[in-house]
Amino acid sequence: MTTSSPKTGPTATATTTTHLDPELFDLCVRAFAGVPVADDNHTVAAAVRSRRTGETVVALNVYHFTGGPCAELCAFGAAAARGVLPTDVETIIAVCRRQKEQQQQQQLQKGPWDGAGDGDVVFRVINPCGRCAQTMLDYNPEIGVIVMDRHGREVKTRARDLVAYPSVWEDGNTGREEKRKALEAGRTGEE
Repeated sequence: MTTSSPKTGPTATATTTTHLDPELFDLCVRAFAGVPVADDNHTVAAAVRSRRTGETVVALNVYHFTGGPCAELCAFGAAAARGVLPTDVETIIAVCRRQKEQQQQQQLQKGPWDGAGDGDVVFRVINPCGRCAQTMLDYNPEIGVIVMDRHGREVKTRARDLVAYPSVWEDGNTGREEKRKALEAGRTGEE
């Protein structure tokens, strides 16, 4: 059972729905432990897992009317600070937190919402926005992205499949080759 505080919301997690990646989903839910439920500036958490080490990193969005970064981009930055570069990310997931009444009014998408705390807070996987999808495509087209399909089910797809008509560099790639060369040069000590 999830415990909660009226000021911060859930402090632990127990999901009522089976998730595609329960570890990453729960990591996102726990990231909200110190954030008051009424805080509208941090409503989405994203978690990534390293392909190489299995390490997981989570971050919250930073909403601002000027276009603050989404949780997915914050997670990439937090992961990079720990040595997990986007080319090493195996999986990413984004989970939003809503007050149940807000979710019911907005009818955002079909799909499972997990109750938490006293039943006033719900969590669910949300799909990346266009900017995040393009960033994932540019950083690493092979990243596994957990999304909600049109039937409200969690599915895992690749970043390359998120954007129907992606913007690609003039030479036809997404920057992957340049990033690969830069990483190889860094690993071998070459300039």
